[in-house]
Amino acid sequence: MTQRVETPQRLARPLIRLARATGIATSYIGQTDDYHEINDDVIVAVLGALGVDASDDESASRSLHDVLDTRRRRLVAPTVLHTVGVRDRVRINTAILEAPSASVTLEDGSAYEGALLVEPAEHPEVRAIDGTFIANADVVLPADLPMGYHTLHVQVGERSQDAVLVSAPDTVEEPEGMKDRQLWGWMAQLYSIRSASSWGVGDFEDLKTLLIGAKHRTGADFVLINPVHASEPVSPLIPSPYLPVSRRFVNFTYIRPESIDEYGTLDDASRAQVDELHDQAEPLNGDAQLIDRDAMWRVKMRALWLIFKAGRDDARQAVFERFKQDAGADLDAYASWCLCYDKWGAPTDDANGWQNALGADSEAIASLRAQFPDTFDFYRWLEWVATDQLRSAQQAARRAGMVLGVMSDMAVGVHPRGADVWGHPDGYVNGVTVGAPPDYFNQQGQDWSQPPMNPVELANSGYRIYRDMVHGMFSQAGAVRIDHILGLFRLWWIPQGKAPTEGTYVHYDAGLMLGILCIEARRAHGIVVGEDLGVVPESVEEALEQHRILGCAVEWFEQRDGVFLDPHTWRTNALASVNTHDLPPAAGYLAYEQVKIREQLQLLTMPAEEFRASAVREHNAMLQMLIERGFLEPSMVEDESAHIQQIVEALYRVLKAAPSRLLAASIVDAVGETRAQNQPGTNNEYPNWRIPLADADGKVVPLEQLYDNARLKSLAAIMNAPKR
Repeated sequence: MTQRVETPQRLARPLIRLARATGIATSYIGQTDDYHEINDDVIVAVLGALGVDASDDESASRSLHDVLDTRRRRLVAPTVLHTVGVRDRVRINTAILEAPSASVTLEDGSAYEGALLVEPAEHPEVRAIDGTFIANADVVLPADLPMGYHTLHVQVGERSQDAVLVSAPDTVEEPEGMKDRQLWGWMAQLYSIRSASSWGVGDFEDLKTLLIGAKHRTGADFVLINPVHASEPVSPLIPSPYLPVSRRFVNFTYIRPESIDEYGTLDDASRAQVDELHDQAEPLNGDAQLIDRDAMWRVKMRALWLIFKAGRDDARQAVFERFKQDAGADLDAYASWCLCYDKWGAPTDDANGWQNALGADSEAIASLRAQFPDTFDFYRWLEWVATDQLRSAQQAARRAGMVLGVMSDMAVGVHPRGADVWGHPDGYVNGVTVGAPPDYFNQQGQDWSQPPMNPVELANSGYRIYRDMVHGMFSQAGAVRIDHILGLFRLWWIPQGKAPTEGTYVHYDAGLMLGILCIEARRAHGIVVGEDLGVVPESVEEALEQHRILGCAVEWFEQRDGVFLDPHTWRTNALASVNTHDLPPAAGYLAYEQVKIREQLQLLTMPAEEFRASAVREHNAMLQMLIERGFLEPSMVEDESAHIQQIVEALYRVLKAAPSRLLAASIVDAVGETRAQNQPGTNNEYPNWRIPLADADGKVVPLEQLYDNARLKSLAAIMNAPKR
């Protein structure tokens, strides 16, 4: 019999017991249903990164005792979850014969007026700690506790302790316009879609135009865009939107200078300077080969400085001051990081570098702010303007009639030397990075180079950095797509110096993180989509379904044993698409672009001929399904190259037939693009995230002409056609 679980002897080992007690997986099932046990050195390294000594059996036993003892010494866990409308119980630790009491302070600072009962625990655990017998009791949380982030106070004798009480609805509630309807929208890489007014890279004003046109010209109800988290403040800028310096703040390189109110009040000389700077960047809009963010930012930043230095009237300055006050210390830390980067250079791994030697609250950083007060305020101002322009695009989408509007993409993590890590050093774990174990599409595994959030510190802080990030995203969008939503349940941690194959899963409190999503989505009247592709445990699928968080269905992945599934059998609660940003556009995939790239970059762990043969089998199986299900005329495949558009449109007829709640059509498919935006497992070996929007002939498609494109019109007609 094939082994599927660890042996009792292995489970009894101190190292394995310690790992499991701290949420570290000691075995897992891979994508091909293969069983793996994690090597000891990997487990020891991951525990060490969390500050837990497991260097030998004696140390592991001692650490296990300390971990459990620390938990039992607390009166209550630092963060607890309550489901709105449900009578919940929260376990507390209390000495025998003591009478605990509890109360709640609501999020708005008022006291919850109802009584909180403390009852004997149903299955108490009795332990002796420091000569005192500690048992358990349960605080009963009433069903009528309102939604929000409250404080639970627990008193036992002379001891008292507080916990962050996350009171969350059990589901994400769909907006009224989505109920009993299937919606469709576009998915696009914002940076790649440029207008004549762009500065070489698509921006938030282009996004506004894109959204309004998507609704008025094609009837779409959302546009899914790449992550627009913050990037570096000065060139060179990292191209990948999935490696941001902060997920808390917005990427201010997407600002349109001319859309800032103060541009309209500039004196003639200053306005002429800004316009001349735009003229320098304008030729970049016609480059069909490469997005040049650095060239754009070098001139745009100078224009923004001119507008910033022109000042604001009293009313606008008051709005800016309120923004700074609301964003508080997080904004100051982020702007300080930008200032350090600007004046002292990019952060490095050097132990003596500013990012390692100086904290956000250090005297040296305060001195730098005092030395350059205008530059410090400039970075806060940039964030204010960027946030306002992104929010304005979302408001315009809603006014145009879109049900959802912007669907923002949440990256799975942040840059290891970025502002989030620097500003919250306890919130992230050093010595490990996040990635993925080997799978069919990435046979060598993946290392995303990002530090994971610290699950212990998340709980100790009431999940504040996660809450602030989610809140910020929903303040500027009608939907949030979470890349690799499995990361809310478990993340693949890779110890420093190890290959991506030599990692292990570390578990998070998904209940709390999903609860926070439900709170913020409800407050924004938005929805949540979780990218749940790959190896997803059944328990994760059930949790997402229970919380009404949509999953993802990708047509090229909807197959079993080499046979593509009838689209009518696809998941209902999902965002369905033909492809993803990690695959070539449909026309490119049909032309084996994915094979050519991997062969050229030597990313295969199997013979190239074998991989190509598997791609050909997949290709033919897809065509067979299209023909058998009546989506494509058989004659079309006799000369595929002459009928690429018809085959691509057949793929979208399949998509349209699916019962999925949301359907996403790719802008690149709508104009005939063939080039992939990203090849996982590469950095500069391929121009990831730097491909401009171009048509089948390699010509730039400007935003002004996008909705007049014949291919796009034809594809939009398919998406608007009655279901078959």
